[in-house]
Amino acid sequence: MSPPQRERRPRETGDPERLYVLTGGPDGTERASLDLVTMVVARTEPTPTVQPEQAAILRLCRAPLSVAEISAYLSLPFSVVTALLTDLLATELVESRAPIVRAALPDRSLLEAVMHGLQKL
Repeated sequence: MSPPQRERRPRETGDPERLYVLTGGPDGTERASLDLVTMVVARTEPTPTVQPEQAAILRLCRAPLSVAEISAYLSLPFSVVTALLTDLLATELVESRAPIVRAALPDRSLLEAVMHGLQKL
């Protein structure tokens, strides 16, 4: 599987007014608890009612991507991507989950012992 293609947009991310408009300003709503490694996947195709940046996120996330990858592909700051994803999560257009921590997986030797025990039955 090839990586998603980077969205081609003019580099205007240095404009704080544009970022303020993208995030809707400080409206006092709580943002979703997302970190850089949270995986996001789109549940549906973009609708005509979503912002262009949200539509770009939906197109990128046909396969699961981390928030950091989304931020890099769109050339937007993490805080802006978090605000956009919060809206998409609220409308259930995307799903998110924490990545699987390797330490949380069972030890390989334990799995082999269980497998050998089952084979002896």
